[in-house]
Amino acid sequence: MEHISQGKSSLGIEANIVALLSYFLGFISGVIFYALEKENKFVRFHALQSIIVFAFFFVLGIILRILPFIGFSLIMLLGIVEIILWIILMIKAYKGEYFKLPFAGDFAERKA
Repeated sequence: MEHISQGKSSLGIEANIVALLSYFLGFISGVIFYALEKENKFVRFHALQSIIVFAFFFVLGIILRILPFIGFSLIMLLGIVEIILWIILMIKAYKGEYFKLPFAGDFAERKA
């Protein structure tokens, strides 16, 4: 977990605030900030990781709603995991950390 002083984003806001906001509305805010931020790799990393992680949760939630019986139980568990992960990611971004999740973080790091 790397800490780097990020300074301001190209949006004129502190990079750690923009990175936090990239997670705020899940993949929607991730898409917005990934599209708006052109220079700051820290912000782009967190925005892209947000897109990947929360789009995955969104699709998985749709799939689980289709499954009878077990889908309901799993969707409740998925919701709890998603909320915990959402909070952790926002805290890490605010602290200025490149907090990489498996797969999503590696991809986001390469593309940021």
